[in-house]
Amino acid sequence: MRELFKTSVYPILWGGATASGQYEGAWKEGGRGMDTQDMRPYLPRTSEATTSTRLLTREAVLRAKEDAEDTSYPFRRGSGGFYHLDEDTALLKELGLEVYRMSISWSRLYPRGDEEKPNPAGIAYYNRVFQSLRRAGIRIFLTMNHYGIPLYLVEHYGGWTSRETIGFYLRFAETIFENWGDLIDFYLPFNEINAGYFSPYNGVGLVREGEEPYDESLVFQSLHHQFVASAKVIELGRRMTKGKFGCMTACFCYYPYSCSPEDNLKTVKEEQINQWFCSDVLVRGYYPSYMNRFFEERGISFEVAEEDERLLKKYTADFVSFSYYQSSVISVEEKEKTAGNLVTVTKNPYLKANEWGWQMDAAGLRTSLNKIFDRYERPVFIAENGLGSRDVLEEDGKVHDWYRIDYLKEHFEQIKEAQRDGVEVLGYAMWGIIDIVSEGSCEMEKRYGTVYVDGDNMGNGTYRRVKKDSFEWYKNFIQEEKGKRGKESYDR
Repeated sequence: MRELFKTSVYPILWGGATASGQYEGAWKEGGRGMDTQDMRPYLPRTSEATTSTRLLTREAVLRAKEDAEDTSYPFRRGSGGFYHLDEDTALLKELGLEVYRMSISWSRLYPRGDEEKPNPAGIAYYNRVFQSLRRAGIRIFLTMNHYGIPLYLVEHYGGWTSRETIGFYLRFAETIFENWGDLIDFYLPFNEINAGYFSPYNGVGLVREGEEPYDESLVFQSLHHQFVASAKVIELGRRMTKGKFGCMTACFCYYPYSCSPEDNLKTVKEEQINQWFCSDVLVRGYYPSYMNRFFEERGISFEVAEEDERLLKKYTADFVSFSYYQSSVISVEEKEKTAGNLVTVTKNPYLKANEWGWQMDAAGLRTSLNKIFDRYERPVFIAENGLGSRDVLEEDGKVHDWYRIDYLKEHFEQIKEAQRDGVEVLGYAMWGIIDIVSEGSCEMEKRYGTVYVDGDNMGNGTYRRVKKDSFEWYKNFIQEEKGKRGKESYDR
């Protein structure tokens, strides 16, 4: 008989995360093709820089393609992970990571994206990556597509605007399952899939025509194709592997600015389109009714094939994952703004912000965990969280990032409170566990990791690895957590 009021707390997998486009570099090695992230330039920080580096025009893409110099395009070099595989894996093992979230470069396996067979050099490289992680005893959480799509597919097929891209993506997925399906524990078909709406170049590889706004019908056609691709990947993956499949959104934890009915209603509507829409489709298996009015009022239309509804309904996510860096405030009135994760948000007077304007709110993580678990009742994985900061390599040869340690402590406390609330937290991945190029600002000097990488925004530096103070702190934390739970199983 079930004991009432007893809280069941599942053990959390403690880990770290990187993305191939921000970490690997080596953009010309082994026949790798160009992808959409290779086109994004570093620009000195201004209010216009964020838009110019994440909402690219066709002219900007052509200019970047012709530019053989990679100093202005930081994703082409990342943090040199391609050349530091053994060293970095040893660092992850020393940290005691239980799970590592990583991604595969689509254009390293399929340089154009439409080839019949994968690139042998790409297969060889990822053989080394997966085998290295397995030898280190680290579970693998694979993001199959972390923003980057082969540029050739965008130029010649229209990228995700074309249904044909689903087939190319399935071929890419089948290659992953055939070669490494027995080594991977968790699969994520698309990173932050809701970014396709608020950051279409990153999310769906959509290029603007000059300064004209995006065609929203094309945005949602592209998103629909990603929804279908996700369902088809889950269908294929369940036949070929034993891993679990998830979905992921960028989470913003919306608060109304005031208790006025107008602010509260607007908060509900903003949450629906920005926060819930994509995960409602991928977890519940159908388009939510609240989108009908949204599509009608904005004149949005797109094609849905007859089989799509069946696929979406049948092949839903096993778990829900999200990135969380900050909360957001919604008001019907114009208020002071600040920067955020790929978006601009209203400033919250109750919160402190980092140098880039990202408002730190540990309690918002607990709130988000509760809201997501209440809505879907499936295990929740915090796929990204961390503090971007301008870390300094001091004269003693160390990085004293006490501020990051404080940040992690506060957020970990809130995760444990969410567990006590009844949320089944599957895992946590600290973002940029080894320093990588920032997705939001295209900067190397906005650092997240426990390992410092000696490189700057223009590619100067040795790229040697240096353990920060947070490395030892996180290492000890994971050891303590393992000691508390003993040998509890993760078989859920």
